[in-house]
Amino acid sequence: MEKSLLIAFLLAAFPIFSQEFDIQGHRGCRGLLPENSIEAMKKAVDLGVTTLELDVVVSADNQVLLSHEPFLSHEICLDRNGNEITEANEKNFNLYQMDYATIRQCDCGSKIHPRFIDQEKIRTYKPLLSEVIDSVSNYIRRKYPKKHIYYNIETKSAAEGDDVFHPKPHAFVDLLLKVLREKHITDSVYIQSFDVRTLQYLHKIEPGIKTVLLVENRLSVAQNLTILGFKPTVYSPEFILLNPENVAYLHQKKINVIPWTVNETADMEKIINMGVDGIISDYPNRYFDLIKRK
Repeated sequence: MEKSLLIAFLLAAFPIFSQEFDIQGHRGCRGLLPENSIEAMKKAVDLGVTTLELDVVVSADNQVLLSHEPFLSHEICLDRNGNEITEANEKNFNLYQMDYATIRQCDCGSKIHPRFIDQEKIRTYKPLLSEVIDSVSNYIRRKYPKKHIYYNIETKSAAEGDDVFHPKPHAFVDLLLKVLREKHITDSVYIQSFDVRTLQYLHKIEPGIKTVLLVENRLSVAQNLTILGFKPTVYSPEFILLNPENVAYLHQKKINVIPWTVNETADMEKIINMGVDGIISDYPNRYFDLIKRK
């Protein structure tokens, strides 16, 4: 069967695998390459993701960079001299109290990840968001000139961390927006957060930018939406919290549903069959392998 006919067959037989389905590479593709690295983002593009999911924090000199924690995690990072970081002292490596030039010297890709032992190990660093956008844009321009990529960017903040591990929400969002505007990608971005303050401020000043409410609590969907105070573009719960009734309720409200982090093939099939609009995965390759098997 010719490739074009095969694709047409798949889209007709399995509409859940259509081009409208949003497959997001979690922290790039954390199961395959070091998280939140430029290398992981490029690999995710190669795999065929529609959206790059990533986390951002702020350095002491107000640079927006990729990192899941606002400190150097003992699981993935060494200090600037190549020394081990312990769980007991990792928060002493507070990124909000370090200038970016120092942060960049720390290797966050060579250590064996205890939960992702098959991850390819490379020496890499925590990149600036601006550098990631430029690198991915240039990579796509060279290899996939017809491809358009979206970014799902999480602001890593919480009330107890204000002015300790990160700026207050308005300052955090302002710094993030400055980068996105300079790179002219505000139309291709989702801003996500567990911290509703971030989303509320963003919605107030830039209501046209797509927002994602991240959820890991046991409150009802209605309660979480009430706390947020406006209708987000996407409701993104931990996948184990999801059921078909929630999906139907959110779709009735014209809110997309994209759960995190769906890694096992069986879970992917189960969640997709609920009618979700996409999934976030450390292993986006497994999603595409599933398509091939179907």
